[in-house]
Amino acid sequence: MTGYYRRYLQVLVQFVPLAIALLRDRRRFLLFGPSRRVSTATHRDRAERLTETMLELGPAFIKVGQVLSTRPDIVPPTYVEAFSRLQDEVPEGAGGDPLTVVESELGDELDLETLEPVAGGSLAFVYTAEYDDERIALKVRRPGLVPVIERDLRVIRGLVPLLSMVADEHQQYSIENLADDFENIILEELDFEREASIMAEIKANMGDDKRVVVPATYSELCSERVVAMEYVEGTKITDDRALAAAGVEPTEMATLIARTYLQMGLVDGVFQADPHPGNLAVTDDGRLVIYDYGMSQRLTPQEQADLTSLYRTLVRRDVDGLLNTLIALEILDPTVDRAAVRRVLELVIENLEGRSEITWRAIITELLSMLHDFPFRIPPNVMLLIRAGTVGEGVCRTLDPEFDFLEATRSFLVDHGFIESEFEALLADVRADVRESAPVLARAPARFDTVFGQLERGELVVRTEPVEATPGGDPAVGYAVVAGSLFVATAVLTFHELPLEVVSLVAALVVFGQYVRRRRAT
Repeated sequence: MTGYYRRYLQVLVQFVPLAIALLRDRRRFLLFGPSRRVSTATHRDRAERLTETMLELGPAFIKVGQVLSTRPDIVPPTYVEAFSRLQDEVPEGAGGDPLTVVESELGDELDLETLEPVAGGSLAFVYTAEYDDERIALKVRRPGLVPVIERDLRVIRGLVPLLSMVADEHQQYSIENLADDFENIILEELDFEREASIMAEIKANMGDDKRVVVPATYSELCSERVVAMEYVEGTKITDDRALAAAGVEPTEMATLIARTYLQMGLVDGVFQADPHPGNLAVTDDGRLVIYDYGMSQRLTPQEQADLTSLYRTLVRRDVDGLLNTLIALEILDPTVDRAAVRRVLELVIENLEGRSEITWRAIITELLSMLHDFPFRIPPNVMLLIRAGTVGEGVCRTLDPEFDFLEATRSFLVDHGFIESEFEALLADVRADVRESAPVLARAPARFDTVFGQLERGELVVRTEPVEATPGGDPAVGYAVVAGSLFVATAVLTFHELPLEVVSLVAALVVFGQYVRRRRAT
């Protein structure tokens, strides 16, 4: 426990200056005083310093930053932007030498003389080696890393009460739930046997698509600390020259990335949730290569259906459907004030439609930031799929700044029958309206008969009282009524064989002219 307390104090010292600055934003003298305005430049500087601090503190805190980069309900946009840099920039000094793991796990299976280092990250190191006369890749977990991660997770959990003191009231609920979910995500990422299993499953699902490469795994060499896989060479996806040499247009590749991740999440139910540029590559013949399946997830059939509904309702701007989906996904509590949430969702849609450019990240940011008045949480599966969408969209827009991720999503949903085409959607709305109106229309004749009977017997009296007395009346109103009637008659007579609508239209214009003249006179 001594190591825990030392680490806790080390982390506390790193974050205290920022915590004090945030508290002073709320109360200038910490315990009293007015709030103070802070410029965007100041927030950007703080975000950069916080990002550097997370890099210095190691893998667990890097993962915290990566998760927070998709949580605009907890951190402001400036910080989200800074944390998104943590997708690629990771230190390589965490843990011990991974070569010792290779020696202990695969020393009898491989010729260690053929081992060559390729890349390193916060959790693992990648080597290539000869195996059965083939070149394979090895992702090796750094030794001694699990105890370090578990200690830091305890530290993070111990910081939650302090973070809640600094956070706004509406953020406290999200922070408490995030701490629980985050622990599950990072511990799953440390289980390399699970990663190899998901990797093999995704490869099987993608078997029919020759444009996407998922490296095959060597199950006999995989373990809790090693993933042995096919070695596939590729150039970083954002390398324009590599795309040009392969004869692939940036827009074409961006579309392939978007549809591939939608296929994994919404159709197959198992997906890689970390599509940043370091994990995507293009082969010499123009195929998309996906590396690193540590941050990945399986979905139950119900979760798959609910997440598909989330995409569908967002694309179609279906407020009622979106509300039901948020409750089904357990983002909102079933007891939430539905009328109040519905008003908020309508405002979200209205705000988005007023923008010249709508992105998936903008939708999620607007949605989560507007729901801050309601207690809500984002389950890990939903969080990872949202992350895959936002990070993937960022890559697509790096390839093609004009890329429309929402249109690509709509096209995918239509192609797979998740939503109808625009014409089919219109017919479906008409059918729904007719179905809802039919009972009312069926009862209408009986109600009319009842009302007319009451009128004949003098049992129905309609009383009207003018708001202000108008002696002499308003003659202009009569002209307006007659003109309106003549315009309606013109529309009806348009379908008559004789050109009677011309006479009606002339009469309507004459009466309307009288109406205008009377109004000006008064």
